[in-house]
Amino acid sequence: MDLRSIAELDARVAECRACPRLVAWREQVARDKRAAFADQDYWGRPVPGFGPADARMLILGLAPAAHGGNRTGRMFTGDQSGDVLFRALYEVGLANQPHAVSLDDGMELFGVRMTAPVHCAPPQNKPTVEERDRCAHWLDAEVNLLLPTVRSVVVLGAFGWQAGLRAFADLGWSVERPRPRFGHGAQTAIRLGDRELRVFASYHVSQHNTFTGRLTPTMLEQVLTAAATHAGLLPGTKPSG
Repeated sequence: MDLRSIAELDARVAECRACPRLVAWREQVARDKRAAFADQDYWGRPVPGFGPADARMLILGLAPAAHGGNRTGRMFTGDQSGDVLFRALYEVGLANQPHAVSLDDGMELFGVRMTAPVHCAPPQNKPTVEERDRCAHWLDAEVNLLLPTVRSVVVLGAFGWQAGLRAFADLGWSVERPRPRFGHGAQTAIRLGDRELRVFASYHVSQHNTFTGRLTPTMLEQVLTAAATHAGLLPGTKPSG
């Protein structure tokens, strides 16, 4: 896929209709709406990544939420999972404000871009393997465009961990064999020639994980801080590798 910029990629992603089940679901949700958002216009399309084109740190999630990103048009925006993530980014110093509610809310990320291996909201938050595979070329293209600047990757959840490592392997990066197992706080280094990226794992910011205390704000901030430090994004730090 010959894409010359992140802006071109984002525009192409937003027009994708490759997965019939996901197209039907995202559009049905946009028509039926949740009662609390009945007066709002839903995005109802694939949700592109969010953040600068020269990001030094990449955050990989799972897929947009039906009444979050599928409503607002921005990754992790407008739902409780996103509230946890953006608050943590703000506390660490990687976002200009703690809340993300809409495309025009003034949110800015500092050196960080967020995306997902699946760009459409799936039923029950569970994309099929076939849908993940069909969407993989978008993640491959996004990673490829970010390669000149990216130095660290934070992966949220086991699904993102598997998809992210596979995307890098497809681009020719050397990934440990056997593949590193997912676990909160896990790290692995991947290499391409003389380049090295550090991949950091965190439990997903799902309501189940945050409500039960499996993932606390402190736990998330620790992973984000480690990844941002490796990428040289925090004051007084220099990028590694």
